[in-house]
Amino acid sequence: MLHSPPHSQRVFDPLLRTLHWTLALSVVALVATSQLAEAFEHGPWETTIWNLHILAGYALTAGLLTRLLWGVVGPASARWRDLWHPAVWKGLLRLRLPGAHRAGHDPLASLGYLFAYGVMTLMVVTGLGLAAGEFNAGPLAAWFGGAGWLEDLLEDPHEAGFVLLLGFIGLHLAALVFHQLRGERVAQSMVTGKQYRDAACIDAGRGVRHD
Repeated sequence: MLHSPPHSQRVFDPLLRTLHWTLALSVVALVATSQLAEAFEHGPWETTIWNLHILAGYALTAGLLTRLLWGVVGPASARWRDLWHPAVWKGLLRLRLPGAHRAGHDPLASLGYLFAYGVMTLMVVTGLGLAAGEFNAGPLAAWFGGAGWLEDLLEDPHEAGFVLLLGFIGLHLAALVFHQLRGERVAQSMVTGKQYRDAACIDAGRGVRHD
């Protein structure tokens, strides 16, 4: 049986891809600056590095809010319903994996993406509170500037979110490597906006049988 070459289909719009990389780079900057600030603690660069950390937090906040809005008014592949696949997730409890690939977000990966968005929201909320309480900076500074109790309240959840986000990043990168080794062009989809699927997968998704 001869296999036809994979078909490309433009699925993800430019704004969605831009938001994806904005969130990714913001998280990388947050991780890097937090570790550098710890390394240079009590040094002359500590305050500057924490200010850069706060700026990266603002970028994450802006990207997350825009993604939230785009999930409501954007094209089909950007909508939140494209990430919502409860039937597939219930099937996982019975060790059932989805059959055919579909255009748009992968049903299994979608669960991870929603988890990541939730963790990023936790990081943003706690980060803004910490910026106000510890550095008297940010939009909450007018209400909570210099509030030491806020730092005590939010520091542990913020650090827990940090660990969870690192775990997601590790799993996400491992999944991309796995697909790449299988010859599946998953990583390129957030660069070109195209998904590559063979004819069998496309027909299976449409309910077409090949005898």
